Amino acid sequence: MTFPLWMYVVVAGIFFSAFMTVKTSKAERKAEMDYIEQEGQVYIQRMEKERDLKIKS
Repeated sequence: MTFPLWMYVVVAGIFFSAFMTVKTSKAERKAEMDYIEQEGQVYIQRMEKERDLKIKS
C-alpha cells in the first residue's frame, strides 16, 4: 500500500504548519508578558515617586 508523493508533502506541510503555529504562539505570549512586566515597572516607579512626594510634603 503506497501513497503518492504529494500526499507525503501535504502531511509534512500540515505538521510544519502546526509546529509554526505553536512556535509563534509561544513567542507572542512571551512578548506580551514582557510588555505587561515593563508596564508594571512603570506603574510601580510612578507610585514610588508619588509616595516620596507625599513623604517630603
